[in-house]
Amino acid sequence: MKKSESKNNKWEDHYARRAKKDKYPARSVYKLKEIQKKFSIIKKNNSVLDLGCAPGSWLIYAAELTGRTGSVEGIDLKPVRINLPVHVTVYTADILSQNNLLKEKKKFNVVLSDMAPSTTGNKHLDSARSFNLGMAALDCAQKRLKPGGNFVCKIFQGEDFKCFSDLLKKSFTKMKIFKPQSCRKASREIYIIGLDFLTKGD
Repeated sequence: MKKSESKNNKWEDHYARRAKKDKYPARSVYKLKEIQKKFSIIKKNNSVLDLGCAPGSWLIYAAELTGRTGSVEGIDLKPVRINLPVHVTVYTADILSQNNLLKEKKKFNVVLSDMAPSTTGNKHLDSARSFNLGMAALDCAQKRLKPGGNFVCKIFQGEDFKCFSDLLKKSFTKMKIFKPQSCRKASREIYIIGLDFLTKGD
């Protein structure tokens, strides 16, 4: 009995229990809530693109912030199996295919990426994979953000971290580094936030 309880509760913590109570599919929603509280990333009526959106917690919260007059679109390799508000659209696909999915070269006020690689236990390999995902997200943000838009990207701290943050600085007026309290203590994940997107030629 104790062994079973221990296994079931391996990743159970205050935030996981709170997510169930608040009817979010994952505890990750509280990371975005902390980011939103500190930086006001998403505003009412905004259009938001969520990369790596499964299981859907960030979609729900973003939709709450935009209201029905805004819109939220998400892309993930895994299907999102929860009920979503009417102004949320989800595509089950690789983000590298996003240009074929998002119609009419649509632009967004906000691009979010909570993507993480399947970890191997090798911190150098895991960091490199996280960097590659971050670069894909940044490329998408540079193509899809409206002038003045905001970008949130999770990345593992590692050898490529400074390179990524330096690249992001070139595209935004402000760049912030933030680790929410709701991140697991053992995690090397951190969030890089780009504020006020600069279009080419600015």
